Amino acid sequence: MMKLARLALAALLLAPAAASAQQDTIVIRAGTILDGKGGVLRDTAIVVQGSKIVRIDPKAVGTVTYDLKTVTVMPGWIDTHAHISGHFDRKTGRLPEQGSETPQQTMLYTAGNAYRTLLAGFTAVQSPGAEVDKDLRDWIADRIIPGPRILTSLRAITDKTGTPEQIRAFVRKAAADGADVIKLFATSSIRDGGEQTMSDAQIQAACSEAHARGKRAMVHAQGPEGAKAAILAGCNSIEHGNRLTNEVLDLMAQRQVYFDPNFGLLLHNYLENKAKFIGRGNYNEQGFKFMEEGIPIGIDTFKRALTRKIPIVFGTDAVAGANGRNYEEFVYRVRDGGQPPMDAILAATSTAARSLALDKTIGTIAPGLDADIIATDGNPLQDITAVRRVVFVMKGGTVYKNVAGARTPGTRTSSAEFSLR
Repeated sequence: MMKLARLALAALLLAPAAASAQQDTIVIRAGTILDGKGGVLRDTAIVVQGSKIVRIDPKAVGTVTYDLKTVTVMPGWIDTHAHISGHFDRKTGRLPEQGSETPQQTMLYTAGNAYRTLLAGFTAVQSPGAEVDKDLRDWIADRIIPGPRILTSLRAITDKTGTPEQIRAFVRKAAADGADVIKLFATSSIRDGGEQTMSDAQIQAACSEAHARGKRAMVHAQGPEGAKAAILAGCNSIEHGNRLTNEVLDLMAQRQVYFDPNFGLLLHNYLENKAKFIGRGNYNEQGFKFMEEGIPIGIDTFKRALTRKIPIVFGTDAVAGANGRNYEEFVYRVRDGGQPPMDAILAATSTAARSLALDKTIGTIAPGLDADIIATDGNPLQDITAVRRVVFVMKGGTVYKNVAGARTPGTRTSSAEFSLR
C-alpha cells in the first residue's frame, strides 16, 4: 500500500509538468521549408516544445498551431556584423554629435533598433561593438525586452590602443568585462583609403590573446595588406575586404577564414543618407567619393570570392539608417553580386552560425536546435525581394511577429507569444 501511495503521489506531482509540456507544444505547418543547410522540405510540420525544435513530422497535422503552408519557412537570419546602436537623432534627423544625448537616450535608440531588427527576421546579430550592447544583450536574454540574440565586442582595438603588450591587456580586460568577440581595425576606414594602420605585431598580439581567452577575433580590413596580416596572424574573419587581391582571397580559402563582405546595404545606405552624415568626422566629400567608388570594386571582389571555396557569411555593417533593413544585403548580393539565392540564405543561417560557434544552437531547422524560425511572403529562391516581406518571427520558441494571422483558431498559444515580464 505504501508503494502504491508513493506512486500515486509521484503521478500527482508530475501531472502539472506533463500538462504544461503539452500546452507548450507548438506545431508549425509548412508548405516549404528552407532548412538552413541547403535542403528544401515540403508539406511537413515543425514541432516545438519550450524553446527547442523537437522533431520534423509530416504527420503532425491534428494539432496545428500556426498554419504557414502558403509562405516560405526558414531559420531565423543571423547578421554577423551590425552596429545595433547606430541611429539618427529623432529631432534633427542627423547622425548625433558626440555627447549630444544621454546614455538613457542612447539605450532607447538601441533597444528600438533591436526590436526592428528582430521583426525584420534577424534573430541573432553580432555587434562590434559598443558598451551599450552588453546590457541590451543581457536584458534581451532575460526576456525583459524583445530583440535578437546579441554578441558584442563592447569596444575595438586600433593602432592607437598601444604596444602589443598593451593590446594583450586590452583583450584580457574586454574578455573579463563580458565581450563575446574581439574586434580590431587592421586598416583605416574606406573613407580614409583603407590602408593598413595596425602593425603586424599589434595584429598578432590581438588575435593570439583573443584565442588564449577563448574568443574569436574579427578584423576590419578594407585593403589586402591589413587582411593578409590578419589571416597570417590566425584571426577568424575579415570584415569588408573591399579591395582584396586574388592572393589574399586564395589565402582565405586555404585557411578557411570567414569573409564578411559589405558592399551592398552599407555603402548604398551612406549615399542615400548623405545629408544625415555629412560633416561628422570623416563623413566628408572625399569620404563619400571613396564609398561611391568602392561599390563596383566591392562587387568585383565579391564575385572573385565566390569562385573560391571561402566561407562567406552574411554581415551588413548596419549603421544609422540601416538597422531593421538588414535584409537588403540579400538583394544586393544576389542581384548585383551574382550569388545564388540559396547560398545567400546559407550565409545568413548555418554558415553564419558556424562562424559564431553557435551552430549547435541556431542556424538550422533541425531537432535539438533552438526554435529560431521565420517565414517570408514568397520564396526568396524564386524572388530574392521576398526577404523584404517577413510575416512570421519566432525566437527561442516565442512568437514575436505573425502578420499573416496564421495562428489556427482555437489553439492555446498565449504562453508562447511574447509578453513583457
